[in-house]
Amino acid sequence: MSKVILITGAGRGLGTDIARRALAAGHRVVATGRRPDDVLDALGGEQANLLVTALNITSPEAARSTVEAAVAAFGRIDVLINNAARFQAGYFEEISDAQMRAQIETNLFGPMNVTRAVLPVMRGQRAGHIVTISSIAGLVGQEFCVAYAASKFGVEGWMESLRFDVEPYGIRTTIVEPGFFRTELLVDASTSWAELSIDDYAERTQATRAMWQSMNGQQAGDPVKLADALLKVIDLDEPPLRFVAGDDAISTAGAKGKEITEQAGASRALGSDLAHSDAA
Repeated sequence: MSKVILITGAGRGLGTDIARRALAAGHRVVATGRRPDDVLDALGGEQANLLVTALNITSPEAARSTVEAAVAAFGRIDVLINNAARFQAGYFEEISDAQMRAQIETNLFGPMNVTRAVLPVMRGQRAGHIVTISSIAGLVGQEFCVAYAASKFGVEGWMESLRFDVEPYGIRTTIVEPGFFRTELLVDASTSWAELSIDDYAERTQATRAMWQSMNGQQAGDPVKLADALLKVIDLDEPPLRFVAGDDAISTAGAKGKEITEQAGASRALGSDLAHSDAA
């Protein structure tokens, strides 16, 4: 069945692939980006089932305008795919306060802005699906990723909890946790490097930055296949609360679950029996 799908960050990378595959599947697509001309070019020009709008996800006003345009064009919004994001790389002490706040503003508050604008429409329909692209870095911390992981861990907690808010209105939620896919997250337009420099970190920073840069275009995951998998997810009557994407992410998530279980067990000696003596 054809759906109206709103996709953020559709001008390049995974967002473009999702939009292309959704259009090919017969869906109506609201494709957004900071530069709508770039989005339109990436998707091959104007099409009957395509609406392209300018959207800076850090602007609540822009999010509301996009939602109004989508409803005016297509009458409803069935699926929101929160895809737009940036990667702030670096060691914590070398990332400025402004850079850290910008990372959270884009990767966490940005999806919140768009979701807040979409939810009244979905509640009115008593149907909808909120999909937010997180990352395996939303489950597992990694070196050089403190800012990015902080933003994605925030996404995980927000989306897990949002489920309970919106389920009574027929709205489903899915967190997507990809591993390493050959998207454009590591290109200069999507990556920021720490702007501070501390001698103790200098050698490690140089080596680790070079390692991350060398990964660009070499990631194992195929974003077109991921886009196709996401379309299958949104077609399910009961979509998963969490979709771990890619063999690397699946094995990493499994190991993380095992690690937490082991840590909980190891905490039992000191972490249990801490209740008040008069507690039932």
